[in-house]
Amino acid sequence: MISWDKLRGFEWDQGNIDKSYQKHGITPKESEEVFLDSNLQIIRDLKHSKKEPRFIIIGKSFKKKTLFVVFALRKNKVRVVSARLANKKERRYYEQKIKKDS
Repeated sequence: MISWDKLRGFEWDQGNIDKSYQKHGITPKESEEVFLDSNLQIIRDLKHSKKEPRFIIIGKSFKKKTLFVVFALRKNKVRVVSARLANKKERRYYEQKIKKDS
């Protein structure tokens, strides 16, 4: 699905970098931390993949917040589109996947 070994960091759009913090209190750093979660869950976002393939990642930040992050891949970088706290249904999905994979 995603070749993680080929990715070389994050790319932030200047108009987008503060959007998740202003709307949801999630910093760019917290958004990036989710990608280091060993239990992260990735789902293709087919509904919003018209212009480019988009993905959803559900995972925990270093402060143990379960986040829902939408991202795209641009060349060899991750471009975060938005990030927010995961809702109850998304948290349950994350927890069930961890139990299933254990």
